[in-house]
Amino acid sequence: MDAQHRPSSGIARAVCSWISSGFCSGHARVAPGSVGSLVALGFVGLLWWFSIVTTPLQVAFLALATTLVGLVSAHVCVSGSGEKDPGWIVIDEWAGLFVALIGVNPASVWMVLSAFCFFRLFDVVKPGPVAWAERLPGAAGIMADDLVAGALSALCVQAVWALWGSVVA
Repeated sequence: MDAQHRPSSGIARAVCSWISSGFCSGHARVAPGSVGSLVALGFVGLLWWFSIVTTPLQVAFLALATTLVGLVSAHVCVSGSGEKDPGWIVIDEWAGLFVALIGVNPASVWMVLSAFCFFRLFDVVKPGPVAWAERLPGAAGIMADDLVAGALSALCVQAVWALWGSVVA
C-alpha cells in the first residue's frame, strides 16, 4: 500500500492492530493462535448465550464479516512491515473458527469442542489445501489458510456427527 492510501492516523493503525490481534488475544506469550481461537470461541459462545446469533446462516454471516474486517485490518498491519504472517495476528483464527462452527449445535458441548479441535489440528498441520491457501500473498494468505482449515473442520464435524448418529440410532 503506498503512502497515499495508508491510514494517516495512528488511531486507525492502532484500531487495525487491536482488531488483527483478536482484541489483544494474539499477544499471548504461548500459542497465540490457540489463545486467539479460545477467545473467539468465548465470543461466539456469548453470542449464542444471549441469542444474538441463533442460526447457521447467522454464524456464516459472522464468519464473512470477520473475514472482510480481518482482510482490511491485517493488510494495514502488514503493509510495509516486511512480515508475511505475524503470529500476533489472530483475526484469521477468529474467522476460521467461525467457519468451523457453521452448522454446529451450540447446545452440544462435544460438537463445539470437536469443531474447535478439528480447526486447531488443520490450522497447525496445514494439510494440502490449507498449505496452498497460506501461500497466497498478503492479507489474503493470512486469512485464507484459516478459512480453508475452518471449512475442512466444518465438513469433518458434520461427517463425524452424521456417522455417530447412525451408529447410536
